[in-house]
Amino acid sequence: MAANRRRIQERFQLIGGSVLTALVVLLCLLSFVWVPHDPNAMQLSMRFIGPGENPQFILGTDYFGRDILSRIIYGSRSILLVCVLAVTAGSVIGSLLGAIAGIVKKGPISGLIMRSIDGLMAFPGILLAMMMVAAVGKGREGAIVAISVFMIPPFARLVYSLILDSENSLFIKAARSYNISKTRLLRKHYLPLLLPRLITLFTACIGSAIMIETSLSFLGLGIQPPNASWGLMLNEARQHFLQFPYLAMAPGIAIALSVLGFNLLGDGLNDALSRRRS
Repeated sequence: MAANRRRIQERFQLIGGSVLTALVVLLCLLSFVWVPHDPNAMQLSMRFIGPGENPQFILGTDYFGRDILSRIIYGSRSILLVCVLAVTAGSVIGSLLGAIAGIVKKGPISGLIMRSIDGLMAFPGILLAMMMVAAVGKGREGAIVAISVFMIPPFARLVYSLILDSENSLFIKAARSYNISKTRLLRKHYLPLLLPRLITLFTACIGSAIMIETSLSFLGLGIQPPNASWGLMLNEARQHFLQFPYLAMAPGIAIALSVLGFNLLGDGLNDALSRRRS
């Protein structure tokens, strides 16, 4: 009974996460093909039109008369491109650092790498991101660099720990007995072992990256106006939230569903892969 309940929960996570993630990706792809209105076009005569009041503006308009639906669609492009690029860069750098530290084991290089990773993990995520943006500069590029640095530690720790855990595996010992190079050992034997876990972590980290990116944009450190960004839309809605709460509902729901989708997908993949390994 408990096993069936667990399988149902795993299936719900995988299917639910896949559906929500697919919606966000489709929204991003749609922004390259069709947007109802120019997301940055201001029409002051159309300010504060509520949802459903005008068929031209399904989700209403904001303080500047910009179409909220268009800004939501266009904002999905910005947030996904920033987060995917940042997590990809962080995963590559972190995985390489973790692999080097794991292969050389207890040498000074391994100690230096892992102590540096521990130092990065000591900072809260948003604080580290703000420090990096302050060093690099505001805007999309600064957000990508900030999120990339934040994503390095989890990938480095994962690869490092998996390599150390598999040291006593028979196939690793057999490969070492043939005196193959460390590069070939990593590519031919460790990489197939690491890849499923890395894919799972990558998916889950997209959700964390979305939260950081929207937080930076909300604080004015990420994507800059007048460009559409969900975090920036929440910031702009603060001043008029009590009178026009719908301004914050659309970007807030978009952020919540996106983060939920990627987290559910990551948990579902992790459970599925763990069951297959066992």
